[in-house]
Amino acid sequence: MTSDLVNAKRKRTWMRAAFVAVAGLAALIAMEDRASARAARGETAIESVQSRGAGEPILAIVSLRHQRITVYDALGWTLRAPVSSGQRGRETPAGIFSVIQKDAEHYSNLYDDAYMPNMQRITWSGIALHGGSLPGYPASHGCVRLPYEFAASLFDVTELGLRVIIVPNEAAPAEIAHPILFQSKPADGALAVTRTAEANEATRKADEAKRVVYGAFREQNRAMVAVRVADNQKLRAQAQLTAAETQLAATTSPEARQQAEDVKAKVSATIADLETQSSTARAELQSKADAVASAREAADAAETARASAAEAARLAIRQLAPVSILISRKTLKLYVRQSFEPIFDSLVTITDPDRPIGTHLFTAMERAGDANLRWSVVTLEDTDNAKAALDRITIPQDVLDRIPGAGPRASIIVTDEAPSAETGKGTDFVVLLSDQPQGGIKFRRRGPSPEVSDYGNLGGRGRGFMTYWGPQAGRPF
Repeated sequence: MTSDLVNAKRKRTWMRAAFVAVAGLAALIAMEDRASARAARGETAIESVQSRGAGEPILAIVSLRHQRITVYDALGWTLRAPVSSGQRGRETPAGIFSVIQKDAEHYSNLYDDAYMPNMQRITWSGIALHGGSLPGYPASHGCVRLPYEFAASLFDVTELGLRVIIVPNEAAPAEIAHPILFQSKPADGALAVTRTAEANEATRKADEAKRVVYGAFREQNRAMVAVRVADNQKLRAQAQLTAAETQLAATTSPEARQQAEDVKAKVSATIADLETQSSTARAELQSKADAVASAREAADAAETARASAAEAARLAIRQLAPVSILISRKTLKLYVRQSFEPIFDSLVTITDPDRPIGTHLFTAMERAGDANLRWSVVTLEDTDNAKAALDRITIPQDVLDRIPGAGPRASIIVTDEAPSAETGKGTDFVVLLSDQPQGGIKFRRRGPSPEVSDYGNLGGRGRGFMTYWGPQAGRPF
């Protein structure tokens, strides 16, 4: 009996061990199969540059073919991760975009309130980068899904205006130099300093004028109190005079009449004194009221001067913000935008205009010395190489003179395409490659854009909505 129990126990132990071994082997095979599947699909793990510290992101390039995003600073790539773009029929459009809104806790208003954490919008019609599940192949409705942790990390280091380039195959920035790639205008920086100092002085004067108004109001209130006190005392004295006159009319005794006459005379004298005090107080009140009116007039003038100086400073500082230029072979026009706002557009000459020129994004990566800028180019469609494309363009000198000076993050887009309808209020230039699928954007309605301020950010970098370029605008890279 004991032997049977021992044997049964040994048998159960052996079976459990065998089950664990089989389960472990199955899990290992499954892991290898998934790894093989990922390798076959070209998935990559999240990578970051280790040989140097990463600078602020300037470009993010999404490869639809390789389902991968690569982030670049001024010196090269810094982050790389797999993505999941739009599925068949809802393809993520290829082209040139920029981050126009950020929301750490975003829920879709198109797809059943779907959670899209660390959302960075690139079109008002609903295309965005955000955290999401990555099955290893295109699966979204047009957005670019990022690994959740990667999306959070990227959200924390980007600013509005970050260029996002979505390419059908693969692309990377390459250094380039060409005469058409304009440089800084030192006078812009000096003008901004001057205008800012003038705005600060105008603000100081406006604040001082307001303090004068407040002081004049206080003096006017004191004078008004003095008038009210004199008026109230006069009313009481007049009541006493009426009472004395009534008593005088009713009395018949000589002694009582004399007493009433004395009271009447005393009260009449008091009323005369109070009349003088009231007249003096009213004259003082009028003087104080005139002082208030004069102070308010001066304050209004100071406020007008402050607003004018602030606007002049804003415009001067905006000259230092990254300028964006789009040159379209389709329209034969040059368009200029700055801080998500249109500045002007003008005709340009493109040699052999019927021949395609390709789509190229030129970006000022950083300053190379006091004024010169180091430029890079990303070519999305290589009909002409980048230098050959620039060689075909002639910009009139008067147009060049109107273009603000370039600084880091300035850009020039040369393309066969016209500006997309997605280019509008609260955006930089949006260019869609017309020969690529656009299912993820084709049936979307362009939503309203919020007010976007020129500079500064609402609460700094991080977990909510942000404004154009944040603290980066106007400062050396």
